[in-house]
Amino acid sequence: MADRAVRGGEPDPGVVDRPADVPLPFGEPVEVARLQPRQLADGRPVCQLASGSIRAAAETCACCGRDTGWIYTATFYTAHEVDGRFCPWCIADGSAAERFAGEFTDSYGLDGVSEDVLHEVTRRTPGFHAWQDPHWLVHCQDAAAFVGEVGYSELAAHPAALDQLRVDMHIDGRRDEHQLENFLTHLGEGATAMLFRCTICGDHLAYADAS
Repeated sequence: MADRAVRGGEPDPGVVDRPADVPLPFGEPVEVARLQPRQLADGRPVCQLASGSIRAAAETCACCGRDTGWIYTATFYTAHEVDGRFCPWCIADGSAAERFAGEFTDSYGLDGVSEDVLHEVTRRTPGFHAWQDPHWLVHCQDAAAFVGEVGYSELAAHPAALDQLRVDMHIDGRRDEHQLENFLTHLGEGATAMLFRCTICGDHLAYADAS
């Protein structure tokens, strides 16, 4: 499993049993969480993130032991050894995080949200690929929905998010206005921005990610 934190220990043996009367829709993606909305051309919601953290693959899930046709490729932090990767279904129902006592996203930045939302983000929502450890943004006391990795032109389509990022980076120490604007206008050329949308008010927000 990519980018896991290994501190020793072994998970319980066996695979996850699924009720026979609740078949999985194998062969097509599913919406695994409300916090990473994507859609097919016909409007069906899917979990195919812009970062490619869930991809089509003929691979057996390390949790349920089945080949669903889709596999998760991004971060999972656990003390256990994981022999393989997870399908979206085992992420969505929390079974992967429970069985291997792990998290898909660090809780950094999730201040002020309820415990239910905290667990939704860290245990039941796929993470995403990033240069630095990915983290979730919060707005209106709720975890925002991850839209995707974007460059300057995509970010500029959401002026409030661009302005918020400019202020955040200034607070973080980028005092030189010329250097700051040069960095922002070159997003997508090495450094990128992770764009989110508030699930309550619809506002967009972002943070910068670079190697």
